[in-house]
Amino acid sequence: MNIRQAKEEVAHAVEVYLAKDDNGSYLIPVERQRPLFLLGAPGLGKTAIMEQVAQEMGVGLVSYSMTHHTRQSALGLPYIAERTFGDRTFSVSEYTMSEIIASIYESMERTGRKEGILFLDEINCVSETLTPAILQFLQYKVFGRHAVPEGWVVVTAGNPSEFNRSTHDFDVATWDRLKRIDVDPDYSAWKAYALATRVHPAITSYLDVEKDDFYHIETTLDGKQFVTARGWDDLSRVIRAYESRGIPVTERLIAQYVQDPRTSKRFAMYYDLFKKYRADYHVDAILAGEAPGAVFERAKAAAFDERLALVGLLVSAISVQLHQVMLLDSSVAAAYEELRDISRCCDAGEQDESDVRAACGAAALRLDERAREGRESRLASTDECAALASAAHFLRDAADEPAALSLSEEQARFADFAYQLDNSVESCASMVDFAYAFLDEAFGAGKETLLFTTDISADPAAVSFINRYGCQSYFEHSEDLMLEERGAALRERACDMAKR
Repeated sequence: MNIRQAKEEVAHAVEVYLAKDDNGSYLIPVERQRPLFLLGAPGLGKTAIMEQVAQEMGVGLVSYSMTHHTRQSALGLPYIAERTFGDRTFSVSEYTMSEIIASIYESMERTGRKEGILFLDEINCVSETLTPAILQFLQYKVFGRHAVPEGWVVVTAGNPSEFNRSTHDFDVATWDRLKRIDVDPDYSAWKAYALATRVHPAITSYLDVEKDDFYHIETTLDGKQFVTARGWDDLSRVIRAYESRGIPVTERLIAQYVQDPRTSKRFAMYYDLFKKYRADYHVDAILAGEAPGAVFERAKAAAFDERLALVGLLVSAISVQLHQVMLLDSSVAAAYEELRDISRCCDAGEQDESDVRAACGAAALRLDERAREGRESRLASTDECAALASAAHFLRDAADEPAALSLSEEQARFADFAYQLDNSVESCASMVDFAYAFLDEAFGAGKETLLFTTDISADPAAVSFINRYGCQSYFEHSEDLMLEERGAALRERACDMAKR
């Protein structure tokens, strides 16, 4: 299965393992809750989906890479204790609490989340001295004498032996106690993640054409040559950083992340073309409804890979703006909740209406603390923390006013803050409309427009925007997408029936 399907399997398992009956007992007894084992090539994003599942389900997450552990850190350190048996006292070996188990208790204390996921990566690559303890852990969920607390689901991951020479094969008795999930590279599944995290459009538009270059590992006379999902993701981040600083993105840089000479060379050539497309197509003018006639003519005459690059540029530009709008939306909502509480305190006589500066300052501190806790616990996304920090900044500005601030004056400040959101929503809706107008005129109801709709539909910020504020041009074109998908499904079923 692909990484998206693996995420669904993990989420379903966590939900079922944590479900309880009317008596408060787990539907599946803890001792029969098999640890999950994600087996897949390196760089697929196995760790990332754990963070996503934990955030989406509101549970804790403790994550470890087991290759960093020794027997002592996993099991605890030995010490001599005195034990009495009958009328005799003996010195016996005991162990301190495992660092891993202790981290779960620390997480519960820090976050208040009593249920969560214990994720142990590279579980089949541990040292020989630690292997017996790992096998015992997978069977009984204990390290030494200390068990994983109830309510914590064990999820593990590892690489097949062809990708890592240090892997250990499990025996049948161990496999029979695991919930095994085999994960395979799949570009379509990764692209949904790439759009959601705003991976550089040069990468996604290149891989739309060269899907075979998404992931491969091979051994040559010159050693291992490979391209992974992690490599593309990290390359995207460094390209954006280099571009923001005006530093050239060279083939040498690309080869440091895409460690296959053929692929890195091909992508370097494509990236140079992509930069030219970005300069030639005046994307800002297209999204403002002011595209020059020459741009329409060039798009109509362009080869398919150039059209894909153009679609990628449009999606990327719109995605950035929609992301900013939804961050502002969340920030306005957080500030509103705090101001609503301040207003209630004023109505109840608990707060002096003539000076709300102190209340705004206290509210800013609360939001900052929520953002800090979200970052440290990883129970809140980066965007959620950024929205809280932005709302705190708005309230702190009120607290820093040199003169006393009345409730009505603060409400007027908030109205201006919300007005910025209204303007941004209107601007983004217009951008989507102008993009569709351009694509319709240049390509009609072609693959390019369908790809644009597909990519917009895969972006969580775009979906949130459309669900909250609507977008008529999107709704009209998404009907075409659904018809296309239904037709493809019917054609696939027909082919399957013909094969039978």
